Amino acid sequence: MAITADTDTLAPPPPVRQKLTAAKACGYLFVGLWIALGASILWSVLSSYDPDFVARYVPRLLGGAVTTVMLVTTSILIGAVLALPLTLGRLTSNPVIYALTYGYVYFFRGTPLLAQVFLVYYGAGQFRLELESVGLWWFFREAYYCAVLTFSLNTAAYQAEILKGAILNVPKGQTEAAKSMGLPRIKTFFLIVLPQALITALRPFGNEVILMIKGSAIASIITVFDLMGETRLAFSRSFDFNVYVWAAFLYLIMVETLRRVWDLLERRLTRHLRR
Repeated sequence: MAITADTDTLAPPPPVRQKLTAAKACGYLFVGLWIALGASILWSVLSSYDPDFVARYVPRLLGGAVTTVMLVTTSILIGAVLALPLTLGRLTSNPVIYALTYGYVYFFRGTPLLAQVFLVYYGAGQFRLELESVGLWWFFREAYYCAVLTFSLNTAAYQAEILKGAILNVPKGQTEAAKSMGLPRIKTFFLIVLPQALITALRPFGNEVILMIKGSAIASIITVFDLMGETRLAFSRSFDFNVYVWAAFLYLIMVETLRRVWDLLERRLTRHLRR
């Protein structure tokens, strides 16, 4: 005799109650503290809102933000041009070229960006006569150009390591298939290996650009009036701490905009990998 279960009369199991652990309690506490901190900052900005202050300094902050974008964009592009030969040098079997590129990457990744900026900006002044004799003093006497040069050399080292890891991540079968078809090494690298490596390196490249945006505030120390430079100037004249809140808000807008644009770019370039 068959036995059938009456599923219509079965009640769903009761939900399992989540116990409040110490870790969850600490998590809730920290979230509450961050919310309270954000609310207090927002209240401080709104309660001390001054139309004269906004009219006087916010346009300068926006101009400083434009300078920051130009500084970072120029440095990233120059660094990308330098990163490719550095990457090839890091992958070569030639011991001399490998040692030179390794020393370059080791120095710029192992020393603070602030120290590098000081070495270029203040160090160039020690060789003014020599630089004037070769016609380069016009470049090194400008703080903006020194910042662009230093940021470019710095990000080139990081981009080279990112690209090197991405190239090594490309399956060797791709290169072997290209060899079996008789493709030369240059075409194999630029048409097969490099495009796949760039897709792999896209996310780390985005992180590097974000780090450059935040690290560009160092340029204000050598009198470059980027966003942080304009912020320091506004604070020195108004003694209003909220100007730093406005600056942080503008940095957040730049980073969030870049993050969303980078997500769209990555989604577009990897659409053939999704099912």
